[in-house]
Amino acid sequence: MSQPQPSAHRYRIGIDIGGTFTDVVVARDDGLIETRKVPSTPDDYSRGIAVALARLIDDLATTPDRIVGIVHATTVATNAILEFKGARTGLLTTAGFRDVLEMRRLRIPVLYDLQYDKPKPLVPRHLRLEVPERMAADGSVRVPLDRAAVLAAAERFRAEGVEAVAVSFLHAHTNPAHEIEAEAILREALGAGVYLCRGSEILPEIREYERTSTVVVNAYIGPVVHNYAVALTARLASIGIHCPIEMMHSGGGIMRLESAVRRAASLVESGPAAGVVACARLGSRNAESLISFDMGGTTAKAALIEDGEPARTTEYEVGAGINLSSKLVKGGGYPIKMPFIDVSEIGAGGGSLVRLDRMNQVTVGPQSAGAYPGPVCYGLGGREATLTDAFVTLGYINDVALAGGSFPIDAEAGRAALADQIARPLGLDLVRTARGVLTLAVTTMTRAVKAVSTYRGRDPRQATLVAFGGNGPVVATEVARALGIRRVIVPRAAGVFSALGLLRSDVEQEFVRPSGRRPGEMDAAGLADLFATLAADAERQLRAEGYDLTGAVVRRFADLRYVGQAYELTVPADHLDLAGLAERFHQEHERTYGHRSMRDPVHLVNARLMIRLPLRAARGWFAAPGPVAHADRRIAFADPGGGAGASEPGLVAVIGRSDLDEAPRAGPFVVEDYDCTCVVAPGQTARLDAVGNIEIALEAA
Repeated sequence: MSQPQPSAHRYRIGIDIGGTFTDVVVARDDGLIETRKVPSTPDDYSRGIAVALARLIDDLATTPDRIVGIVHATTVATNAILEFKGARTGLLTTAGFRDVLEMRRLRIPVLYDLQYDKPKPLVPRHLRLEVPERMAADGSVRVPLDRAAVLAAAERFRAEGVEAVAVSFLHAHTNPAHEIEAEAILREALGAGVYLCRGSEILPEIREYERTSTVVVNAYIGPVVHNYAVALTARLASIGIHCPIEMMHSGGGIMRLESAVRRAASLVESGPAAGVVACARLGSRNAESLISFDMGGTTAKAALIEDGEPARTTEYEVGAGINLSSKLVKGGGYPIKMPFIDVSEIGAGGGSLVRLDRMNQVTVGPQSAGAYPGPVCYGLGGREATLTDAFVTLGYINDVALAGGSFPIDAEAGRAALADQIARPLGLDLVRTARGVLTLAVTTMTRAVKAVSTYRGRDPRQATLVAFGGNGPVVATEVARALGIRRVIVPRAAGVFSALGLLRSDVEQEFVRPSGRRPGEMDAAGLADLFATLAADAERQLRAEGYDLTGAVVRRFADLRYVGQAYELTVPADHLDLAGLAERFHQEHERTYGHRSMRDPVHLVNARLMIRLPLRAARGWFAAPGPVAHADRRIAFADPGGGAGASEPGLVAVIGRSDLDEAPRAGPFVVEDYDCTCVVAPGQTARLDAVGNIEIALEAA
């Protein structure tokens, strides 16, 4: 019997690792899209990827050499900080500035909190070493670098077993010569086994605390990212895959794996950014405001998209619980000053543990059961009740198997855990308890949505909620109802939407240079030279990474402030006209702060250049879903009277997405896809739009 011939098609693959599942999306060169979900392997995430891709190669009847590109998002960098599992890190800094990390900024996340404890520095004081050197603010040398002191510091680092060193000197953003020299001395003394990075390369901007914090975070997680990259490359090579690997960075673009290792801090929030990019592509066909809502097994994430573009920020604190990206709420985490898609993230997911606290009050999260041992109903050894066990109890998700029948569910074990640990101690009915758990979780998740809408002066009721992730469509209408949102969209491949976003992302990087001029010294020629230098830097770096710059889109921006101000605003610099830039700044200042000052001169602080290589790929179309048997089941929805309890469980239809059409269908019913479950409650209607997205209309408030 002859063997089937391997497929001649070429494939790009998007891989998003979550706390519970690893999502894989495959795009064929003719546009066909297929999806897979496999359990994550927290002991070694690269192992789960290799296993998934090996199976995929068999399923597709292809060979490893036909895989021509992999785009990846990971939580490895974020988890290393949150769990304090980064490298043993040292800091080399200017004499007198050893304690910048301790002094931080005079900000605390909770006003009037007398018990506030600032985060412990990632570099302990005995590993923060000073060397004599000093640059002036204009870049002139005031104190030459003491090479002997750098060598002595290297010996100290070696004796302490340091795995990474961050170099951050005062005013190095203006003149990096001392940092470059110190890095070279450290490299020769410590060898290639120690990860090195310098502030003038990672963040060439003013503000010594933010620059020092950013480069320290980069050094702290750099070896972790490096080791992961080595393991991933080796795992893929072992199954014959040698294609380029690209990573999603927190600003929503993709970059080569080697660049991601050098700029490890840019990978914080890489996974959430991918989902927002996919959502923005969804909304680019219309002018409506969208709020992305991404809920997986560990966290819930939200972001605002207006005019087809995600909201962005350059200020982020990792380790702060919920990220508000607000200038008024700081001090709870470790600052990173890099481009970020403005994502609010909170610890509420399907794996969130449900517990009774010391006051016998129910809590949901932020601790999660993760992939292993996972929720009790997964049958992988989990013993503590989770939000997913509440979903099973209410009938919201399949009580037999998930992922098209490939992932079995032990519903009875999940119900028993919730009953024994929560319902019985409280003397409550099991279904009422499950409903209360869901209500608590929804209350927590609405904070993430408010953080990107209400807290920024946007009315969520005027936006459409786009729900994705493994659990987003399960609770989307609950969250929407709590916020007064009237419309919810559940896109195609919602359960693996972030992985899909990876394949819809452009290569995009941002470059920045300080003006290096005093107020009033910059002229039009100097501004043009500054942007020309930035453009040359960008071209050199991207070509070195192997990118073809044909069709590159370049956008210019300027960071401006009034002379004497502490912070700047960023405005487009499409035309290199200083008077025009000043007027744009006046307008932006008035829009942001409510006033302008025509008497004060405007100072250029930084020039920014963003270069984007638009994705060139065939228009995607999804593979037809395989045959799936749907069984109606009993579901307990919210109390129709508006109370906190649950209605009596009733038999509800369970259908496939293909069973919907453009005509609205009245709820209640459940739509089961391979990768997620969408719950439509009583009083709501759902239909398919022209491209196969589910549109849910909620009843009037």
